[in-house]
Amino acid sequence: MAIELENAFTVPVPPAQAWDVLLDVERIAPCMPGASVTSVEGDEIEGQVKVKLGPLSLTYKGTAKFTDKDEASRTISIEATGKETRGSGTASATVQANLKPGDDANQTLVSIHTSLNVTGKPAQFGRSLLPEVSGKLIQQFATNLEAMINADTATSGGATAGTAEGAAADEAADTAGTAAADQAPTAGSTATAGPAAARPTAPAVNRDESLNAFKFVVVPVLKRLIPVAAVGAAAAVVVRRLLRRKK
Repeated sequence: MAIELENAFTVPVPPAQAWDVLLDVERIAPCMPGASVTSVEGDEIEGQVKVKLGPLSLTYKGTAKFTDKDEASRTISIEATGKETRGSGTASATVQANLKPGDDANQTLVSIHTSLNVTGKPAQFGRSLLPEVSGKLIQQFATNLEAMINADTATSGGATAGTAEGAAADEAADTAGTAAADQAPTAGSTATAGPAAARPTAPAVNRDESLNAFKFVVVPVLKRLIPVAAVGAAAAVVVRRLLRRKK
């Protein structure tokens, strides 16, 4: 079954920085629920993805390859293929991503077009669910990616602040020591260091073991369908009563 998918997400950094972040596959792979990278050689990546569809648990192993990386236009093209580890189902995709400045100067809008072809059990869920699955997957990836970037920013900011404070403390200590030596060369002096600045705690990245499509998609769909079914059942009861009265 072949299907075309359109998705988009925002990265909380400018396009030039987002370009480098998104090309660091080994680093960002854990942000994708159920995804893991086993090896990277040049533009070729090997890995696996775990997917849960209710009681059905699937694992795909395969490869992905960058077929185009145009930094001038900030476009990326990827071809990926995978096969079920415990079945005959397959999946293949051609992904094209485009990076553009977001509404904010420190944001990047990433638009993704995917040509997906799946065979086997997932194809039984039909075209209606796959867009929702991909949308939830991209949404979770974007949330995890933002948490990772914020954690990196907090860590680097804390390290920079610590270095600056340390240099200032050393300079102050040297100045105080020189002044004390000039005023009382024979007198010893002691100094008590102030408490170190607390480093901000980085938010943890939510790395789910697998993409639980049942939780993300089927449950919301059922919530939408149950009220519709209830209304339909009520209408059927009314119609039956009207028919009985006419008889």
